[in-house]
Amino acid sequence: MPRAEQLSLFGLKVDDASVAPLAETREPTAHTSLVAAVGAFHDEMIRRGLSQHTIKAFALDLKLFARFLGAERQIGFVSSRDIHNYMHWLKHEREIKSSLKSLERRLTTLKVFFKWLSDSQAIGADPAAPVLHEHSTDPLPKILNRDQVTGLLSVAKQAMTGEKPDARPYLLASLLLHTGMKKSEVAGLLLEHIDVSDPRAPTLWVRYGNPRYARKERRLTLPKDFAETLLTFRAQYRPTQRLLECSARNLEYVLTNLGKQAGLSEGVSFEGLRMTAAVRDYKSGMTTETMRKKYGLSEITWNSETLPRIKHLAEAPL
Repeated sequence: MPRAEQLSLFGLKVDDASVAPLAETREPTAHTSLVAAVGAFHDEMIRRGLSQHTIKAFALDLKLFARFLGAERQIGFVSSRDIHNYMHWLKHEREIKSSLKSLERRLTTLKVFFKWLSDSQAIGADPAAPVLHEHSTDPLPKILNRDQVTGLLSVAKQAMTGEKPDARPYLLASLLLHTGMKKSEVAGLLLEHIDVSDPRAPTLWVRYGNPRYARKERRLTLPKDFAETLLTFRAQYRPTQRLLECSARNLEYVLTNLGKQAGLSEGVSFEGLRMTAAVRDYKSGMTTETMRKKYGLSEITWNSETLPRIKHLAEAPL
């Protein structure tokens, strides 16, 4: 087979950054060609309000799949075997090899695409549903069980009234365990984005200065005692603009020291507390779509990387 990455596809190269519709679109049926169905899906992604980055990634993945299978293949005649063959080609035969994460993402794209076609009754059985992910071997973060969370917060709270009172460890740990925010989001959190006007229901906005990340902005609830914690913290540290006016590295040290004081030999990290929060949300029954939005992730990243990791971690008792 000619190398797909070197050939034009629907007037665009596979690595073209364009996310324009690939063809005039109609409501897909089983006899719709892949090229037309991909064009219709592009319009669907816009209706869903997906970011340009996500739309671009989906479009490029689907164009590569259509080039492999044939742009005029009717969607009702795409089988699970076709998808298995495509994944085998990506992994073993394509000259430009895909990483395991890329393979996961490309399969997730097909799963989202064919599920949409199936849900809209354009096709019968979903050919991508039976195809299983081959997950990456990246080490999973260390998460805390219920007793460890209780112990960590207890030690942090004691520090607020100790010999040298310090509210920062408790504020940081409780914030992470409740919101699951990323390290960069916490480090960049501004005081003006925190709303404690109703002390019984404090919230914050995760904001991004770059318009490219506007879709990741979101409103999160805070721990019920956050208003009181914030009052104590502000009296001690007197922040003027950012909530935590120190480097992200310094915040890592705060968590490391807190973990040691709580007797956690495996330590405490931003990613560990973020995933602890995610597993707790998952096991509490929060829907996966609500979780995806809470954690500020694209559909591709969520379905191909984060959600499988959460499910795996959730097998351990918390």
